Parts: sequence; C-alpha cells; structure tokens
Amino acid sequence: MSRILIVEDEAIIRSALRRLLERHDHRVCECESVEQACGQGFGEYDLIISDLRLPGAPGTDLIKAAAPCPVLIMTSYASMRSAVDALKLGAVDYVAKPFDHDELLETVARVLHRQASQRSTPPAIADEGGRRHTMIGNCPAMQAVYTRIRKTAPADVTVLIQGESGTGKELVAKALHQQSRRAEAPLVCVNCAAIPETLIESELFGHEKGAFTGASAMRTGLVEAADGGTLFLDEIGELPLDAQARLLRVLQEGEIRRIGSVETRHVDVRLIAATHRDLRALSRSGDFRLDLYYRLNVMQIDLPPLREREDDILEIADVLLAKACKRHARDGLHLSRAARRDIADYPWPGNVRELENALERGVILAEGQLIHPDDLGLATVPVTRPPSPPKEAATSLEAPAPERSDTATEDDLSLEDYFQHFVLEHQDQMSETELANKLGISRKCLWERRQRLGIPRKKAARRH
Repeated sequence: MSRILIVEDEAIIRSALRRLLERHDHRVCECESVEQACGQGFGEYDLIISDLRLPGAPGTDLIKAAAPCPVLIMTSYASMRSAVDALKLGAVDYVAKPFDHDELLETVARVLHRQASQRSTPPAIADEGGRRHTMIGNCPAMQAVYTRIRKTAPADVTVLIQGESGTGKELVAKALHQQSRRAEAPLVCVNCAAIPETLIESELFGHEKGAFTGASAMRTGLVEAADGGTLFLDEIGELPLDAQARLLRVLQEGEIRRIGSVETRHVDVRLIAATHRDLRALSRSGDFRLDLYYRLNVMQIDLPPLREREDDILEIADVLLAKACKRHARDGLHLSRAARRDIADYPWPGNVRELENALERGVILAEGQLIHPDDLGLATVPVTRPPSPPKEAATSLEAPAPERSDTATEDDLSLEDYFQHFVLEHQDQMSETELANKLGISRKCLWERRQRLGIPRKKAARRH
C-alpha cells in the first residue's frame, strides 16, 4: 500500500482527492502549505501531490525539498507554460484542475510503478551458515533485476536466467527460491555442464538397481530430491536431447520415471534454469528442443555483464576485497588510486568471478597496505590472436591474402587501420573511457575491436 501526501490549500479539493485515493487502497496524509509539509518530513512517502499555487512558497519548492520522493503538480492554470516550467524543475508529471478521476488515478499508478522499479531493494540471500548477504549494485540494469526477482519469486513459475558466465546467475536463483513459498523446502543446484553426458539422465532422474552396468543399487535422482522445493539447472544449454525430453515431461505433467523403471512418480518441483547461450539459436540448429525452450521461458531475467555496470564495479570490488582480506588474514589492505582506475577501466570478460580472482591475487601479492595495479595482474586484456604486425610490414610478413569479395572495400580497411593507429598512438596517455569517447564508440565496442584486431591493452600512464 502506497503512502501519498497531498499538499493543497483548498479543503474541499483536498478532501475529495483524499477520498478518491483511499478508495483505491492508498494511505493519504494532508498538508495546507509547503512550510507545513516540510515541517513533518517526507521520508515515509512514495508520492507527493501538490497544488502549484499555495500560500507562501509554490508547490514546485517541494521538488527539491522532498527529493528523491516524486512530486506530481496540480494546477488550475492549465497552460503549457506552467506545465513545462514544473517539469523543468523536476516534477514527475502534472495534472490540470479540475482533474478527471480516471486520468489522475492512471497518472498516480504510472508514477508509483516507475518509482518501485527504480528503487527496488536488493534481495538478501542466506548462505549455508545462515548469514544473510544483500546483493550488491544499484545501477538501473540491476534495479530491473531486483524488481523482476521481487515480482517473480512468489509466483511459482518457471524462470530462465540469462547472462554471461560469472554474472551471478546462481545468486539470482537462490534469491528467487528464498523469497518464494518454497523457501523452507530444498534448493537443489545442478551444473549440467559438469556432469558427463552418459550419467546426466541417471543423476537427474535416478535409476533402478540393475538398470545398466554398474547400477548396483537404486538411486533417487536430483529432480525427485527437489520434490516440494526448487531445482536450479545451471548451463541448461549443455543438456543432451534425451534428457531434454525427460525434463519436458516433468514440466508438462509433473512426472518422472527412473531409468529401468516402469513406474511413474509425481513430483512438485519449481524449475529455475540458467544459461549463457542463446537457446533460441540452439533450437534452430537442432541442439535444443524448441518446445522445452518455450516451457522454460515463462519468465526471463537478464543479468547485465560487469562492464555495463560501471556505477557498481568499485562498490563490488570493495566488498570482494574485504572478503578476500578476511580469508587471508590481511586486514587493512586498500586499493591504490591507480588500481581503482584500472578496475574501473578494465572490460572484465570474466565478470564478477574474474574480479574476485584479481582481488584475491592482489591480496596475496601486496607488499604493504596498498594493492597496486601490478598486484592485480590486469596489465593486458586477453586477446584471441597474436598482435597484428605494423601496417608497413604487413606485405612482407603476412602470407598472400585470398582474393577479397566485392563486399570488402578499401574504406573498411582504412577505418580499421585508423582505429589501430589511433589506439596504439594514444593508449599510453588515455584511459579506456577517454579512448572510446575520442573514437565516438562505447567502451564495450572498444574492447571488442581490440579483441578482433588483436591489439593488447597497455597500462596507461595517466596524469595525477
């Protein structure tokens, strides 16, 4: 239930607006002026609805005073000028008096929905020791993830988590389970890529004694072990087609049959799947069942890679560094300013897992109380091929190139040559962000072109 503050000097309008909002399950408080509103504080409100013309200060003064709480401005002067002025000052929207009830309620609902999406609280996750840790990060992409977790967890539907390796897909699965109605039941986590193809059906669905060579006893599968709880299948894109067919039956009918058995058993399992691969593309190539993909993709959560979470990288690094210091009994270690710059600039192809490894390496190698760039080992970005020779030597060092198609033009080559020349010439003086800005591309695009052209990243000698 949302809490809304009405700031309006006309008692009749204030009372009518309060009754309207309370009929739609909002809790409402009233004030007659900006001064009175400021006197009681704004911390508990989700929205302020204020008249523009008030005794004393105008309603737009609340925009700054109540921040970050959104302010919706009402005005009987329904001119475009007053609306534009209010929006320029930071009002979330405006309504004209006399207002249409349905229009006002729709505007209020839209603003509250937007605020809920932007201010989602990171979920807390309990570890094996029972200690609770909050997920880290408040960038817009992660706010969207938190909102999706909050709405999806109680719904008991199948969830597909997509994201690069090391982005925290298992953490999201744990958050979904621990905020669901099945929180007291088991969460069974399975990495499909870690189980040999010949054993995965037995591991997931179990087998009877004598079902195959080596089956000396009956075995309960992991799907059955998760009965009443949640089954998390990580890297589900690696699941063999035969196992996919069995899993599809679990989702469709809620039934499993152990290998070698004629008896069908009913299971009540919520499935959460995760992958870094494009399952739709795999289904087109015949490597993944399209009907299973549609069964899995009831609700999808997309995790952003670390390089797209620029506002969160250093916050995550500080938390991981504290954990690494505790593990290795190296209290008091801090990142140097140069190390923090390198962490912020690095593209992190391995995401949070790579960042954690780099910080652990830094804790082990640091000599004093500061961790320097050399301790982190991020001097160069891993490349997929050796560096290209200089342009002048290309004709003498490279084997004769095959005849190019009409689509490969001289302009394409000159653009790549310019990119390579500019980066090699300026990377010692510029950070990755500065290079990307000068070239008019994103930092992610800069990293991808480095990889494609085989240009290693040198540690920039930046000005202090």
